[in-house]
Amino acid sequence: MKKQKIGGLRRMIALVAIILVSLAFYVFYKIKAFRTRLPMEKKWLKGKSSIALGTFVATYGINQLILFHTTTTFIIGAIFIVIGGISIWGGFKVYKHFLPLAIEEAEQKISTSN
Repeated sequence: MKKQKIGGLRRMIALVAIILVSLAFYVFYKIKAFRTRLPMEKKWLKGKSSIALGTFVATYGINQLILFHTTTTFIIGAIFIVIGGISIWGGFKVYKHFLPLAIEEAEQKISTSN
């Protein structure tokens, strides 16, 4: 019985750590996207922030499923997980699409500044 409580506590601590780290990455990439002047880099960074936000929302939903065991929590947690998954998937598609364009844009900026 005692080992189960310790294992559950470790999982909960891990989920909280993932929640906090993903929230920090979301804020970091949003600020970075706001500050850049290059349009393709801005869209690429917004894709990365969408992945971080989706991870935050989905992990929060998983954490709620572990903490509380009511029907309402299962429904809301499932909605959070689905919304987070959609955000991760959409952010990854944006990230993959704009990565080569952002690289090309950065290379052009370097070549024109020299």
